[in-house]
Amino acid sequence: MSKTIIEDDSFPFEVISKIAEKESWRKDINRPIYHLHKWWAKRLGSVFRAILLGCVLDKEENLMDKFYSSNQYKDQVVADLFMGSGTTIGEAAKLGMTSFGCDINPVAVESVRVALTPFNEERLEVEFKKLAAKVSAYLLQFYKSKDSKDIICDVLYYFWVMQSICKKCNTRNDLFTDYILSKDAYPQRKPKINVICPKCNEIFIENYEKKDTICPSCKYEFVFRKGNSKGSTFICSMCNSEQKILENIKGEIPAFRLFAKLIIDSDGNKQYLKCNDYDLQMYDQAVEELTDLLESNQIKIPDLNLEKGYNTTQAIKYGFKNWSDFFNPRQLLLLGKLQKEISTIDDEIIRDIFSMIFSSILEFNNRFASYKGEGTGAVRHMFSNHVLKPEKRPIEANLWGTTRSSGSFSGIFRNRLKRIINYKNNPKEVHLTSNHNAKYSLNNILVRNWDTEEIRFDGAVYLRSGDSSSLPLENGSVDFVITDPPFFDNVQYSELADFFYSWLRLYPHGFILNDRETTRNKLEVQDTDSVTFSKKLENVFKEGNRILKPDGLLVFTYHHSRNEGWISIAHSIEKAGFYVINTHPIKAEMSVAAPKQQAKEPIQLDIIIVCGKILDNENRSFSISDAEKKAELKAKRMESQGFTLTENDKKVILQGELLKTDYFLKSETPWV
Repeated sequence: MSKTIIEDDSFPFEVISKIAEKESWRKDINRPIYHLHKWWAKRLGSVFRAILLGCVLDKEENLMDKFYSSNQYKDQVVADLFMGSGTTIGEAAKLGMTSFGCDINPVAVESVRVALTPFNEERLEVEFKKLAAKVSAYLLQFYKSKDSKDIICDVLYYFWVMQSICKKCNTRNDLFTDYILSKDAYPQRKPKINVICPKCNEIFIENYEKKDTICPSCKYEFVFRKGNSKGSTFICSMCNSEQKILENIKGEIPAFRLFAKLIIDSDGNKQYLKCNDYDLQMYDQAVEELTDLLESNQIKIPDLNLEKGYNTTQAIKYGFKNWSDFFNPRQLLLLGKLQKEISTIDDEIIRDIFSMIFSSILEFNNRFASYKGEGTGAVRHMFSNHVLKPEKRPIEANLWGTTRSSGSFSGIFRNRLKRIINYKNNPKEVHLTSNHNAKYSLNNILVRNWDTEEIRFDGAVYLRSGDSSSLPLENGSVDFVITDPPFFDNVQYSELADFFYSWLRLYPHGFILNDRETTRNKLEVQDTDSVTFSKKLENVFKEGNRILKPDGLLVFTYHHSRNEGWISIAHSIEKAGFYVINTHPIKAEMSVAAPKQQAKEPIQLDIIIVCGKILDNENRSFSISDAEKKAELKAKRMESQGFTLTENDKKVILQGELLKTDYFLKSETPWV
């Protein structure tokens, strides 16, 4: 049998990596269908399009010619057993393949279902206007204030600061890490900043290059770059004693003080001002209305408690025990009101789309979100740090939004959703010089429930939420299993997904049910213990082996900085009845992701691992020496395209090649 390109060294991974790198700069623009809703470790569509084409094309064919062609492989069947944000499924749909996507987390599956469902732009616009007529005025009234001329104005953002009471002198302290309220993303170029006076709370303009300042209002002199709180401690402004924040709050949610706002004044200019009595009155009104609406059962808010875990422990220590604690009362009121109105929309498809937009704004509208400043998207979402660490200076955004705010419902509808619609109607492939339009539409995909609807191999997308180690598919019914499994000892997605689930379950729809209190599942392949991880992954790969045709391929992307990760993956592959045919380095989704930045030698590469079934007559021989030579050649191919590889990048390439040997199967000590 002739090799496919993906099995052969002719697979152009270095060229695809350049395309993937360009895609990674603006993933949400270049592949917007995978960015309707938050999910973690999203993969690059260019990479998975290339993998899919590499699986169907003979090694003598030119993959790059096909990459920019309108291809329809209607006789091919693909399964993704760790679907996540749906990259494999979406790319397979573009190629006309029948695809089966499974993920153990219902939030992931529901977001893929909604993103791939056909959109009717005109109907969406009509329903959006109806929703706006019902609820926007109510939401916007709570983001009205008075400008410096005492004229009513719109508030873009409110600014809060965490407080702690000194256990020695009982003084209530604001916890400021510095007194810079806002600065440009490039302050060396634009040094104008807004500074907060720690004495009188006045906000005034300063120069970033200076170190200290004098408040023009109260004449207090201070260093604006240094606050009274650093890390887990603070220094009392009265008695000057240093104390630990956690010891003072004693497991209760810390108090927060509303101190500033960014408004649009009567002349249409943005202006930073300290909060006044009007702002406090509007907030108090929201608190009262929340109490009234909850008591009369007119709105719902989350009632699920956080469960202990790697990602949730920090929040729990700070007293955030229920998911509703992540929001201040005004946010709870307005989110509850908005979600209730969305639930009354008659059109089920549009209702589900709006529900996912609603869920999408949650990460920008909570007590863990913060301010980025000028010159970039203003709101830093709560998942910029995978550990749910309470924000000392949270931002409260205008939830419905204006044309000049970010993280809002109207903004995501106008921008994110419109990009998805345009892409679905006219998909484009990223090119190194310009993007290429395709001759097909993604807006007519048949999206079906894998568990409840009849399976027909007709180019449809079948989705299910559940355990991928037990699938309702016949033996030998799939051509390829193409996936992206979790890395052991990494972010626990379900712990974070519960944040969204706690709201979505209030109005069940699609794959979101309210039959459980968490999306965590004991069968989830996400463990800090390498043996447990390997066994669970083995079970999923075994199921992949069962549903694959005899000549079918298992292809997945992977990287790990630690040797245990490679030993685990090697054992999972072998015990599931596969062997590694080939591996290819490829540009990872983001070389500046937070976990990678912390490494001295960051890893910017994933490894595409191509596996075939172990057959009785299989005769393979690939030595460690062969692996070293291949790894060196592949590293040079990457460098020929301008990639500067770190030592860890080269190590990952070699580790991939070593999977073709029995090295990791015999390894018991870390490889260096």
